[in-house]
Amino acid sequence: MTAFDPDVYSGRRNRAARLLQDRGLGGLVIGTGAEFAFLTGSWASSHERLTALVIAPDGAAVVAPVTDIQSLGLEGAADVEVLGWRDGDNPYQLVAERLGEGTIGVGSSLTADHVFALQGLLPRTELASDAVAELFMVKDAEEIAQLERAGAAIDRVHERAAELLRPGRTERDVAEELHQLILDEHDTVEFVIVGSGPNGSNPHHDFSDRVLEPGDPVVVDLGGALPSGYQSDCTRTHVVGEPAQAPKEFLQAYEVLQQAFQAACNAARPGMTAGDLDAVARNVIEQGGYGEYFTHRLGHGIGLSGHEQPFIIAGSDVELREGMVFSIEPGIYKPGEWGMRIEDIVRMTADGVVTLNHTRRALGGGDA
Repeated sequence: MTAFDPDVYSGRRNRAARLLQDRGLGGLVIGTGAEFAFLTGSWASSHERLTALVIAPDGAAVVAPVTDIQSLGLEGAADVEVLGWRDGDNPYQLVAERLGEGTIGVGSSLTADHVFALQGLLPRTELASDAVAELFMVKDAEEIAQLERAGAAIDRVHERAAELLRPGRTERDVAEELHQLILDEHDTVEFVIVGSGPNGSNPHHDFSDRVLEPGDPVVVDLGGALPSGYQSDCTRTHVVGEPAQAPKEFLQAYEVLQQAFQAACNAARPGMTAGDLDAVARNVIEQGGYGEYFTHRLGHGIGLSGHEQPFIIAGSDVELREGMVFSIEPGIYKPGEWGMRIEDIVRMTADGVVTLNHTRRALGGGDA
């Protein structure tokens, strides 16, 4: 069953075809995964065999092994011709024959073996996410509605997180409960990060058997996927017990972090570049004396993938546009001591960003 009516997917493929014509491109070749699901509604996989959606200016087709055709689940693309191939055939030739002249956009999920085989038959290729970037980066109304639902779902999980952070419990104890709470609100768990004390200084720590102690800062970053495939992602920082029990420098740095987060939210406008938005938050943290401890980009797009374009990163000239949905997540990480991050998913409107997450950003924690 697809997440949306077939006409939604048909409209997306038609938009892709128009973008190809506008840019003089010869077509798109999209492998299975999030981009394929965006355009067809199907999360099918054919393992190492090539399955690809081919969109040319004059139409679309799916090239797939005959062993998998019956399980493709193309209800969202019932009007698309399916071209089957058998082991021993050359599926790349089938793809090339359907494409027009000019540069071909290649989907990000295609593995190197497929890409090299296609490049041997095609004059020029580039990433589809670059060739027709706005097709994937600018969300339609159906996607925004799903991402709003995902934001509300992860908020309900975060509302329970502080009460789980009690002295004597381990990060693993907390993570296991959060895992179940995510499943109560989502179809799948994408990740659970519970980073206490020095573990919080690793932005991609997951969880361990470290025992929580009073005054420990704790980074809690959670994400799940709805049945539609659209994902949530939100981070809050807590203190075990009362915030006043946390290290003094941590408390000072957290004030800087809140200022950086709010400055980025206030500054975001259509037309500015992703690099300029990253600089807004980074400058606040640098002026606060913690610039060397902000070690990652400010944010990333989200949709059927947890991390996708636009990437809100230093030096990026990607123009932010109305309808984009991405994270704003400044962080400060002092190695071996503590870490902190505030992350909301935001939607770009004509007037600025609207957050999709609404749980408290002030420091909180469980009872001591």
